[in-house]
Amino acid sequence: MTRLRDIPGIGVDIVGDAADAAGDPEFLRLENLDTDLRPPAVAIAATRAAIDDDAANSYLPFHGHRSLRAAAAAHVGRICGRAYDADTECVGVAGGLNGVLNTLLATVEPGQEVVLCDPVYAGLVNRVRLAGGVPRFVPAQPTAAGWTVDAERLAAAVGPDTAAVLMMGPAMPTGLVLDDRHWCALADACERHDAWLIYDAAMERIRFDGRPPSHPAVHDGLARRTITVGSASKELRLIGWRVGWVVGPAEIIADVRLVGLSNVVCQAGLAQDAVAAALDAPDADADVAAATAEWRRRCETVMRQLAAYPVIRPHGGWSLLVDTGPLGLGAAELSRRLFERAKIAATPMDGWGPSGEHYLRIVFANEPVERLAGLGDRFRLAVP
Repeated sequence: MTRLRDIPGIGVDIVGDAADAAGDPEFLRLENLDTDLRPPAVAIAATRAAIDDDAANSYLPFHGHRSLRAAAAAHVGRICGRAYDADTECVGVAGGLNGVLNTLLATVEPGQEVVLCDPVYAGLVNRVRLAGGVPRFVPAQPTAAGWTVDAERLAAAVGPDTAAVLMMGPAMPTGLVLDDRHWCALADACERHDAWLIYDAAMERIRFDGRPPSHPAVHDGLARRTITVGSASKELRLIGWRVGWVVGPAEIIADVRLVGLSNVVCQAGLAQDAVAAALDAPDADADVAAATAEWRRRCETVMRQLAAYPVIRPHGGWSLLVDTGPLGLGAAELSRRLFERAKIAATPMDGWGPSGEHYLRIVFANEPVERLAGLGDRFRLAVP
């Protein structure tokens, strides 16, 4: 099947299944984007209430409950300072990556390019390929302070064959954060080449610098070209609820809605009011800030534990990368050694874009500081 020819697996399932099969509680589970931090209490209460609500046990409405769309449109509007109509400029989806795929299918003709940063999450680049798009990668550079990508180089990647620019901030798996320089440069490039900017906002408030999100639609030059894909999985810790949203100009949202009718169809009915309640809660920002503070604590613990290794600091998100090149190992070999010698489950990024084979992903969101405090000793068992 040519559609799958350039789409490898993501490796997370292989490592995770092996760790599950081992059944050993001593394993550090650093392979999958899970977190042990509880979801907002208001969301749990709303989910329980939905069990007795017959309307929650329905396919309808296909494009998302009104409560979800109103909450999501208001949430995106608060962040970017613009008003969105819940009925025409927002559609519900079954999680963020479903929203990304639906949006790509609505904006990318087969053979057109989609600009992404590299290193990249395999789930994003694989969906570009499933949609028939051609990934065009702009390399991010690792520095002592973290990841950076040149704004002008990013903008220069947008050309006459570009259908869309797919950005995330903080990005998975690097923790790269984009700012006004990048959006200003992209605004001119997208306008010149009539390209969409698809913004994956799943982690936009999970920043370790204490600053608010940097949303592209804040900029007048990008507002009418920005399609925001949001998710309850990361910031709200509602992974199993499988609810997300797509917000943008009415004309393209109509197409995204049409794609959705043929792909997954609808979101989990039991979960939508729960997500709406979490987005609308008066303490919603404080809740995300508290979770972010804990994830940052865990990140700093990992950075200290692995200070002797080539680890690149993330500026947010749930994961960081180890550069395996200076260790004289491929990512798959390092993953194998850590699993067999140190009881660490971590995912090699083989197939995750051009540079993937050089990096091992460490997820710090799912293990407490007390367990992460022994990470350095375990690494030394695998890489003396």
